Amino acid sequence: MGSGETLRLGEELKPFRERVKELSGEDVGLCYQCGACSSGCPLTDEMDLLPSTVMRLVQLGVEEVLNSKTIWICSSCFTCQVRCPRGIDVANVMEALRQLVLRRKYDRVSIDILTQEELRELPQIALVSCQRKLTG
Repeated sequence: MGSGETLRLGEELKPFRERVKELSGEDVGLCYQCGACSSGCPLTDEMDLLPSTVMRLVQLGVEEVLNSKTIWICSSCFTCQVRCPRGIDVANVMEALRQLVLRRKYDRVSIDILTQEELRELPQIALVSCQRKLTG
């Protein structure tokens, strides 16, 4: 693979990483995969991907990370942030990923206009997050 192909690949991956950075305020490029976030997370037994794996996939621009159940299981307990030697708030990254998923299906969610079926389908953490953003 020539250097031209690598550059093209990096340019294709940039938009996803940039959207995550814009929504989370976190530079995932700072993560050097030490695994402290994963070793401290109390919910890894329930996750399909470790938090450090999610961070690496975001670094690589792999949008399939949005299909992971890990982003919905994260309880935003901030243990990962406390343990991160680079000070990355992984919970903010998880929230940004949830927002990207919701914006694909529901842009600017208003709880008042959702049907009962939609309310049952949406993960509870997404609804709580939405309410947090709507209250001052």
